[in-house]
Amino acid sequence: MKTKTKALLAIGGWLLIVVLLLVIFGSSGKNEEFKPQDEFKLHPWISINIGPIDLSVNRAVFYLLLAGGLTVGVMTWIARRMQQKPNKTQAAVEIAYDLTKNNITRGNMSDPAVATRWFPFIAALFFFILFANLIGYLPLPTNTGEHFNVFGLEIPTFAIYAATANISIPIVLTLVVWISYHVEGVRAKGFVPYLKSWLPPGLENMSPIGRAAIFVIEVVSHLVRLVSLSVRLFANILAGHLLLLFMGGGLAVLLGIAALGALTFPLAFAFFIFEVGLVATLQAFIFSTLSAIYIGGATSAEH
Repeated sequence: MKTKTKALLAIGGWLLIVVLLLVIFGSSGKNEEFKPQDEFKLHPWISINIGPIDLSVNRAVFYLLLAGGLTVGVMTWIARRMQQKPNKTQAAVEIAYDLTKNNITRGNMSDPAVATRWFPFIAALFFFILFANLIGYLPLPTNTGEHFNVFGLEIPTFAIYAATANISIPIVLTLVVWISYHVEGVRAKGFVPYLKSWLPPGLENMSPIGRAAIFVIEVVSHLVRLVSLSVRLFANILAGHLLLLFMGGGLAVLLGIAALGALTFPLAFAFFIFEVGLVATLQAFIFSTLSAIYIGGATSAEH
């Protein structure tokens, strides 16, 4: 039997099971109690309020500390186990090191001295976002809004959440990058020459009004980077979690159709592999690469 025929039979059997479940169990009607947005609510674990500022420890803070601790712990553990004859772990680390140093940092900064100075920052940024994205797909008992009972103990329900799926974290990371590359540009060229470098070459014969208009466009483009860099990371990770939530059973619960879970769960598994295997790493790569590009562009001799 051909592979194509086997695949078609498997899909047909899968759909048949879904239809049978739908006929047997039917629909219980839309679930008005299930609120998908509640899965992303941040219930305070330790309330800390200083005037109007809420500094409470919650699930987002926990995942942030977990990602930071994991980044520092893994890097320290690896650094203490470097060998002259690399093992498999060290070989993988050296690949990651080459990626962050030569591909991401050195490949986007023309000045070797600038690349060397900013490599620790870019590498830390890459690995922090990578770890934050990856642990966001591990189910942990962090949903304190719901509990289940085990031998009399009230345990928070298992849930997936990522620090980078909270817009606050990508915005803070973006602000650090945005301020850093402007400071580096001013330090490398001086304040006025740095602002002049925003104008592309070849405008010497253009009127002052035209040059001013282009400068304003450049100012807007720098401000837009605050949105594009942060929202790209936030939206991709949040979208992945929403897909898993709905495909993993949320849609079946919301619509009250149990059979729908049998149809969507295999899709949830496929999305999970896709998110963990590609999106988590890709978003860390894109964010750190754009950060290196911005720093390299601020310090380069040309626009």
